[in-house]
Amino acid sequence: MRKLALAALCGAALFSGQTQAQAPAAAPAAIPEAMPFDIPYGTPISLDDAHKALAAAVTEAKKHKWKMAIAVVDPAGNLIAHATMDGTQYGSIAFSQAKARTSAQFRRPSKVFADVINGASGTPSPATLSVLLGSQGAASEGGFPIVKDGKLIGAIGASGGIATQDGVTAKAGLAALGIN
Repeated sequence: MRKLALAALCGAALFSGQTQAQAPAAAPAAIPEAMPFDIPYGTPISLDDAHKALAAAVTEAKKHKWKMAIAVVDPAGNLIAHATMDGTQYGSIAFSQAKARTSAQFRRPSKVFADVINGASGTPSPATLSVLLGSQGAASEGGFPIVKDGKLIGAIGASGGIATQDGVTAKAGLAALGIN
């Protein structure tokens, strides 16, 4: 049983007699000159704007009868404002904050990590989980950076539904701030 679990985590090739030395070499990927997600930091989001984003996200969730936890953080991932709707599962409280923190600290949507880990654009990379471990981050849709005038001022995260519902909820918060 343990061997099967390790095979599932590490890849069946490690247990089929094929070693890494025998694996075919992958073609080298082009290395871009520009840094991806290189968004400069700005003045942290104000409490008024954080509340505006929360209110819009809650309104969107209520429209669909979704029970959500929604968090807004500053560029460093520190909590500015949070709302937990009645009946929201308790695990979503910390998870909404983790999604927002991931988006702020890494300057990209939290779904980017889920896509890399699951191999949405190629080979899955479960080792990417280790990047999130130290920051208590999350690899799931529903966290988005808040960029105003080209600068990162915070992030919003939502949790409580399936990933796409979380994403719709958080995007409503961005829209209230005039951000697409």
